[in-house]
Order: sequence, then structure tokens, then C-alpha cells
Amino acid sequence: MSQMLQFLAPAIVLSILLVGIHAYLGLHVLKRDVIFVDISLSQISALGSAVSLWVTQSENSSSAFFFSLLLCLLVSLGLSLFRKFEKQISQEAIIGITYAFASGVLILVMAQLPHGDEHIKTALIGNILFVSWGSVFETALVYSAIGVIHYLFRRQFWAISNGERSSFAWDFLFYFLFGVVITFSTHHAGVLVVFSILVVPAALGCRFAKSIRSRLLFSWVFGVLAVLFSFYLSTRFDWPAGAGIVATLTTSFFIILIGRLLYERVFNVSRAISLLAQNHSTPKIRPRL
Repeated sequence: MSQMLQFLAPAIVLSILLVGIHAYLGLHVLKRDVIFVDISLSQISALGSAVSLWVTQSENSSSAFFFSLLLCLLVSLGLSLFRKFEKQISQEAIIGITYAFASGVLILVMAQLPHGDEHIKTALIGNILFVSWGSVFETALVYSAIGVIHYLFRRQFWAISNGERSSFAWDFLFYFLFGVVITFSTHHAGVLVVFSILVVPAALGCRFAKSIRSRLLFSWVFGVLAVLFSFYLSTRFDWPAGAGIVATLTTSFFIILIGRLLYERVFNVSRAISLLAQNHSTPKIRPRL
């Protein structure tokens, strides 16, 4: 058991780091109503890794990271520029088209590589179990730096996300930092894992809490518990860790929402019955003639 925990420790710590930064960014994404920007940038990052593999013919992590980051930053710049035309062209449409483009080109590039199917699988769910402590520390430093920037300029970022002001510079800085996070995250965890960690905790936080602070706290607690439970299930049933995280997060999301809906229905029905019984039991006073 101790050997298993020692083996899983880097992956668990990295997953907690992913929840920490992505739950916060997820609140911004939901507020901006650009839910699929994460999966689009993740697919762009995966495309960058594939292009690096195709060009260099070697699995050089630094080269793959460079290509991924470059493509993510170019797309981030494009999203910032196209936001000016949001009334004419929905930003969600641009994000969807970007995702379709990245997916199509990714398949074309992978078709030219040996073991292309295996690379596509890795792009989707990653190889988080085999992350090293060095990669964990590197990711922690990058996420911490980006977290500090977001904290220092939180008013400006939230003003843009809430639609209270419009600024290309702040918008580009947000997408720039978002692109850096996505590049690191996708490199280790894959497209689907990153998307699930970004959206699911933040969506539940928005459903059950009102203030930004309480939403963030709810998202962090739920995300960490779900990730830890997914690692337990992966070791218990010998599941792939990445797919296990996606399945656990999304299944928990629907179970909690359905449970909440049933609770509200039962509560409303019982309350209605109670009020009806109270009205019938209250004696009616007839007016005097």
C-alpha cells in the first residue's frame, strides 16, 4: 500500500494543483460564457505537440512544449482580437470552429506518424500517472506565478469577465495566462481531463454558492475530493487514471444535480402539503350579520 501511494504521490499532487488553478479559471470562463475555450485551447496544445513530433521525429518534451505554447498564444491573441466582433460573430462559434480545426489537423498529423492512435489517446486523457516530481514542481511554480498575477489584478480581470468594462490589453493578458496554464495542463493530463477539471467544479460552485469566494471554496473542496476518489477507484479497479478522473467528475456532477433537483421537488411538495393542511385546520370565522 505504501509503495502504491509513493508511486501515485506525484500524480495526486499534480491533480490537486490542476484543481487549484482550473477551478478559479473555470469561474471566469463561465462568467464570460466561453465554456469551450478550454477544450479548444487544449486541443490546440495537443496539436502543437503532434506538430513537434512530426517535425522533429522525436518525443522531445521541450520542443513539444514550445510548439504547444506558441500555438496557444496565437489563438489567445486571436480570441482577444475577435472579441470586438462579438455582436456580429459569437465568440463561442469562433471557439467551436477553432476546436474543429485543431481536431481535424491533429488527426491528419497523427495519421502520418507511427503509433498515431496511441498518441491521440495520450492527447485526450494524458499520462498523468507517469509525471515526475520535477514536472510537478515546475508546474507548481508556473501556476503560483499566474495565481499571484490574477490576485494582484483581480479587479481588472473580474471587471472584464463580468462585462463591466472592455479592454483588449486585459483581455489578452487573461487569455495569454490561460494559454500558458492550458499548455502545462494538457501536456501532463490531456484534453478531456483538463476540460473536466475546469468546468465541472466551477459549474457546481456557481449552482450552490453565490459569492466568488464561496464558489471558489466549494469548487476546490469538491474538485479535490472527486480527484482523490477517482485515484482510489483507479487503483481499486485498475482503471486508466485520466479516464477515471473524467468519469468521476462528470458522474458526480450529474448525481449531485439530480439529487438536488429531487430534494427541491420533495421539499416543495411537502411544503405545499403542509400549507394546505394548515389552511384546512384553521377555523373560518363567519362575519356577524
